[in-house]
Amino acid sequence: MHQPLEALARVRRAFGEHGGVNRSIEASTTFTVLEAGIMPEIFQGLRSPETGGCYLYGRHFNPTVYALGRELAALEGTEAAHCTASGMSAISATLMQLCKPGDHIVASKVLYGGTYALLQNYLPDRCQVRCTMVDVDDLAALEAAFTPTTRVLYVETMSNPTLVIADLPRLAALAHRRGALLVVDNTFCPLIVNPVQHGADIVLHSLTKFISGASDIIAGAVCGSQELINSLMDVNHGGFMLLGPTMDPKVAFELSLRLPHLGLRIQEHSRRAQVFAERLHARGLSVIYPGLKTHAQHALLQGMGNTEAYGAGGVFCVDMGDTASAFRLMNALQNLQDFGYIAVSLGYFDTLLSCSAVSTSSEMPEAQQLSAGLSPGLVRISIGYTGSLEQRWQQFDEALQSLGL
Repeated sequence: MHQPLEALARVRRAFGEHGGVNRSIEASTTFTVLEAGIMPEIFQGLRSPETGGCYLYGRHFNPTVYALGRELAALEGTEAAHCTASGMSAISATLMQLCKPGDHIVASKVLYGGTYALLQNYLPDRCQVRCTMVDVDDLAALEAAFTPTTRVLYVETMSNPTLVIADLPRLAALAHRRGALLVVDNTFCPLIVNPVQHGADIVLHSLTKFISGASDIIAGAVCGSQELINSLMDVNHGGFMLLGPTMDPKVAFELSLRLPHLGLRIQEHSRRAQVFAERLHARGLSVIYPGLKTHAQHALLQGMGNTEAYGAGGVFCVDMGDTASAFRLMNALQNLQDFGYIAVSLGYFDTLLSCSAVSTSSEMPEAQQLSAGLSPGLVRISIGYTGSLEQRWQQFDEALQSLGL
């Protein structure tokens, strides 16, 4: 099994230019060449950081951003990776690179709302790329959705917000049998699952979430083959080069410093999520968490993931049944108990609470939400690790008592 932190430890780190233990930030937007004849070779794709160490322009390759990409490739077990200005830019540039007008995508019917809008609205309307969304658990329906023009099968390792686990080995076999690529958003599961190990072709991340861990940076990443990254950076046809979702090198430097303690953070997020999910389930609440044996894909995640080391993730959900009840719970947790914050996003060191149906999944019509198993009262809880676990549990318990639960 791929050991991501061991792979990261083997990535050779560059010293700062004055000998500091941290690499220097390369803030230049443009780069000199040693002689004039080298520049046209860079534009022709004959030289790059992989073939001669040459840099051209900050929108193409930047040394600091490139170094972060190498670290993320090590974490995911891919040949290469490239970092972008947001998770959505990583998703959109990748799909636009893989698909042309008239092509087709098969996707899970429950995805992050922004991804849903991209697949169901933007790509069909602006790029003539159609998408069919299917229950990721129904392999027969997935296969039936494929057409001769299907280029991509798109899923999230752990679906946002319903926490359904994708059976990556079976999905990879299906996609490859039909001549498509399996593209996996692994934002919820860094270190927990390595999708490439299970047959995925491309792994995407919103680095904004767990990998950043501080809700202060917007960033994304694409991990895959060197051929894929080179195609995205091509000066004539590359989605990264021409659409310009460039990561700032200062952001890349910040993120690189957070990778060494990612494992410790994921372990504690997961530990607390497991305890809360077990206690809430024992109390009789409707709880969704892949670490619970009652979860439909509990065994799948155990067999596919590094759960012994990193647990089942830092997100769990409580289904309050309806939106009004969800709001009452969130208000009690934030305003009466100081347990967490009513805010979107996840992976923060403090707890974040949101009612997904009216926030991060609001792009999905109500009928589609219900079809995807998304209840209007589902409260997504990204558990933090500030304070002690028992202190936070007491706050949650008192919030429930105030609601008569």
